[in-house]
Amino acid sequence: MTSRLRFPSVEWCAAYRDAINANPGYKAAGKEWTHGPVAMLVTAEPSLGIPEDLAMWLDVDRGECRDCRLVSREEAEEAAFVLVGTYARWKEVIKGELDPTKGMMQNKLKLTKGHMPTMVKYVTASKQLVESTSRVPTEFAGE
Repeated sequence: MTSRLRFPSVEWCAAYRDAINANPGYKAAGKEWTHGPVAMLVTAEPSLGIPEDLAMWLDVDRGECRDCRLVSREEAEEAAFVLVGTYARWKEVIKGELDPTKGMMQNKLKLTKGHMPTMVKYVTASKQLVESTSRVPTEFAGE
């Protein structure tokens, strides 16, 4: 039994990068993505052990994830696209209960930087990024 990785963490990000790169669906759906890195920002929730905003920096390009690392909010703002949500929302996304594109349309996730029509154009790629999270054995705070 693989031990579960705490979300968000450095170890979780490394496993997520590997899961994305092992996903042929993402390789196909993201092959035209040349729009730069995407930062998935988790807002601070001290009660869950997240004292300040944290983001997963996804350096995705042409169907490959070149890097996934944990960064501060300031670093996240350098990404071409910044998607912001609470810990609970990201947990729903990772568990496959919330589609990120629908989440943006319903204001459950906020695109604070980047071009929404570009995100919508790559809805299949974003679904495959989410599908990749299901391959990471994840431990959520409070579970």
